[in-house]
Amino acid sequence: MDVLDALWMGLLQGLTEYLPVSSSGHLAIASHYLGIEGEDNLSFTITVHIATVFSTLVILWKEIVWIFKGLFDFSTPGMNESQKYVLNIVVSMIPVGVVGVFFRDYVEAIFGSGLLIVGACLLLTALLLTFSYYARPRQKAEISLRDAFIIGLSQACAVLPGLSRSGTTIATGLLLGNDKAKLAQFSFLMVMPPILGEALLDVVKGVTHGVEAASSGIGFWPLTVGFLAAFVSGCVACKWMINIVKKGKLIYFAIYCAIVGAALVANNLL
Repeated sequence: MDVLDALWMGLLQGLTEYLPVSSSGHLAIASHYLGIEGEDNLSFTITVHIATVFSTLVILWKEIVWIFKGLFDFSTPGMNESQKYVLNIVVSMIPVGVVGVFFRDYVEAIFGSGLLIVGACLLLTALLLTFSYYARPRQKAEISLRDAFIIGLSQACAVLPGLSRSGTTIATGLLLGNDKAKLAQFSFLMVMPPILGEALLDVVKGVTHGVEAASSGIGFWPLTVGFLAAFVSGCVACKWMINIVKKGKLIYFAIYCAIVGAALVANNLL
């Protein structure tokens, strides 16, 4: 992987991590056509995923400070709003945690099964976004524990390449009737622990396969450029996506996913 490849891949990761078009699917497509495979892909994936976590910290820093301030505040009886919010995030992590611990090998096998599965999952993403756009459920003031768990289930399903994590969780929350603005923030905050956990597992995997697997020989500058590109584009996409969800404009991404998904399916079947 050279610096130019790292730049494009970093920009792609940062944008698609938050936009509802599947970062894993687009990275799989880019890796396929750029010929980036094996340990190069592993090391780079760890780097750009950590970069997107940092971009979330930057854009949603006020919400994160509010959470940590209230988390350790025990001055009032019962749970305060920050503690309830953290509990919702913990509950939402349960399904993806189960998948990550017990079904990680199966998921990795799916990632290596070619672009046909990516195309099919992009079509499914388009379908979910379309449903959420036209559905008009009764609006709720707060995200309940039940809704947090259901949204977590959708996040667990979104480990499949091509099934957008942000698109699936936001669409599920909208179908459940949750407030758009609160849902967008919750969707981006709830994904931070799983991304960090996934990166940690990848690091452990690299260590168990030897230091050369962890470092992968990509080089300092491609990793640095990829990190910075993912961070900057992630900041832009995160802020942009929150505004898009508030305005309810997800249908345009459904059309995009449908076109790309159909093209991939057709290309792999014909």
